[in-house]
Amino acid sequence: MSVCHVVRYVTNLGPGAVAVTEQGVCRVWLPGDDLSDIDRIATGDSELAKKAAKQLEQYFQGCLQRFDLPVDISLLTPFRQQVLQLTINIPYGSVSTYGQLAKEVGSPHAARAVGGALGANPVPVIIPCHRVVASNGALTGFSGAGGILMKENLLSLEGVDFRAFKKV
Repeated sequence: MSVCHVVRYVTNLGPGAVAVTEQGVCRVWLPGDDLSDIDRIATGDSELAKKAAKQLEQYFQGCLQRFDLPVDISLLTPFRQQVLQLTINIPYGSVSTYGQLAKEVGSPHAARAVGGALGANPVPVIIPCHRVVASNGALTGFSGAGGILMKENLLSLEGVDFRAFKKV
């Protein structure tokens, strides 16, 4: 794997961190995630890491709707990469469903596999997996710290009325 640069960022929900390689952002730790191992993997910061941290802070302040950052998801399977590339295109303040993404990826019966790909998303928020809900409107799990509560916080920040969705 490439050299990893890590920068911490601060939000009103708590601290987080972002890691980058030469190819792009490879990992985002959200507020509430365990940051204890970050210093062990970090080799210092970089301009891209600083830019990513700044954009994440702006997003959590409600001042940024679209990230301008390359991502490095090269260690994921081709299917997971394809799902995450489609997820990047879900607009701020909007939601899609696992089934819709499965159709877009060319596997209309693979909604669970899409959920698995989103659950393995190493760069949440930048790749907005929180914008995906079940076809029946249920707010399903979120792999980041805080689970569905974090998903609700992110959707609320974007102006989505998540109260209209079911919770499971």
